[in-house]
Amino acid sequence: MSIRQVVRTLLLAVLLVGVPATATTQLRVDLSGLAVGADTVVHGVVRRVESRWSGDKMRILTDVEIQVTESLKGQPGSTVLVTQPGGRMGDIGQVVHGLASFTPGEEVVVFLQKRGPRAFRVSDMAQGKFQVKREGKTALAVPEPTESQLLDPVTRKPAASALQSMTLAELKAAIREALGEQTP
Repeated sequence: MSIRQVVRTLLLAVLLVGVPATATTQLRVDLSGLAVGADTVVHGVVRRVESRWSGDKMRILTDVEIQVTESLKGQPGSTVLVTQPGGRMGDIGQVVHGLASFTPGEEVVVFLQKRGPRAFRVSDMAQGKFQVKREGKTALAVPEPTESQLLDPVTRKPAASALQSMTLAELKAAIREALGEQTP
């Protein structure tokens, strides 16, 4: 290797070290887009969150089992299994920024994509999850905060989330409206 090649390699290495890491970038979706794009939409309660090694032992995956209270789209059955990359196995953890997080006992509305006969993933990462928070007789549906850099789907410029908190009844009505269904 010549001196010139060594200098170029060192200069490139120095330049790359100075480049800041960027967050996950994805297109912003609205509620209608989530509803129409999902294979299944369910309201339910998280029963189990469990990490495991992938079949090749190279990645950690986390399985989230959700007991379905109501199916708003599709026919998922009484439970759904959501699998996401990342998790913790002993002292080893893998993180995928921008994904939804789940805790056992949490009430949620999730927009899901099929990954097999009974397996799903969350649509549009964290944008596909609303947490249901109950205060007295009021049930509020709160969109999952996202660490992703959201881009406007038309301009491709940075944009704020299009999803907003609303009552659970308003969320369900908006989903049904997006799907062209009558609200009961």
